[in-house]
Amino acid sequence: MKTGSKIILKADDLDGFLTESDQEYLKKMHNFYNRTMESFKIIASGGFSSTIAQEEKKVTNDFNEMGKLMQEICKENDRLKVYSFETEEAAHAEASRVIAKLRDYRTDHQEFVYYTQRAYEMLFRLAYTENHSDNKNYLVVKTPVTAPVQNYAVHKIPDIDYKIEDTVMCVMLRGALLPSMIMSKEIEEYSSHGYVTPYALFKIKRDESKKESNMEYILDLKNSFFDLESLDGKDLIFADPMLATGGSIVTVVNYLEKNGVKPRSIKFFNVISALKGSLRVVRALENCTCYTLWMDPVMNTSAYIMPGLGDAGDRLNGMDTSEHPRNIMQLIADYGSNITGLYRSQLREIENTVLG
Repeated sequence: MKTGSKIILKADDLDGFLTESDQEYLKKMHNFYNRTMESFKIIASGGFSSTIAQEEKKVTNDFNEMGKLMQEICKENDRLKVYSFETEEAAHAEASRVIAKLRDYRTDHQEFVYYTQRAYEMLFRLAYTENHSDNKNYLVVKTPVTAPVQNYAVHKIPDIDYKIEDTVMCVMLRGALLPSMIMSKEIEEYSSHGYVTPYALFKIKRDESKKESNMEYILDLKNSFFDLESLDGKDLIFADPMLATGGSIVTVVNYLEKNGVKPRSIKFFNVISALKGSLRVVRALENCTCYTLWMDPVMNTSAYIMPGLGDAGDRLNGMDTSEHPRNIMQLIADYGSNITGLYRSQLREIENTVLG
């Protein structure tokens, strides 16, 4: 639905993409998770250590069963890529530890940013550098050592220029801003030509006054910055810390396609994704592959991922006041010199997109 300069997608439209098989899987998952929540109540109430240990064992067993079910679902759809399902077992502990730190309510802002950066570096490797042992590029690096002559070092990197040098970063503000910069930086570092991705910025939000069953997703065209022609035929990358319902990316891509944009491919990178949202995205967008570091089993009625990690946007950017929400340039300024210095090339592209 279009209202003036705003595009609105409703939850009913999203659920229409799910198959009967998807719905059966989701029902099974909810049954598992409802059982774990009964154990959560007992664990949270305290009590005898033997009782808590017994409930923790139940929770562990249920999460293992949910993990097996999610693995079965992902095997049936090769456009759902979960890090621990796709990589060798030795890498699983790293992913689990990163997610555990991001989930922890005690993890402060700086640590949250640090572990988000680690998460996206891992996702980049999953999507772009796996199985490229036979194709190499060489980087010749000038070092600070000058005696007895100027020294250089040679380093091999995967030759993935053909995969990354026609990409555009599509940013769904605001929690997606820093993850998008991280992914763009990885592309720049792996490109033998130092390719810096152009940007398309979309102002989209969901109506938090509504429930998951009647949610609406609102794309504000007036406060978005993108050029349709520059997106056509490109490899579009979306990076958002969390994939909950999937409504935001479906809204944006549907709008682009209805206006003549035909992406060569779409990749969606998430730290944590909900099973239901992931299924919606790959059902709704036929050329989209979802890469996630960790898949969570369910959402609650307010469309928050469970067990989740809270509001990733607020934990990355700090909270806005309802009276004075920050625009993109204010968000960048609030990141501080450590971030702005590290992602200088990316910020230059974003400034060019916003300011012309």
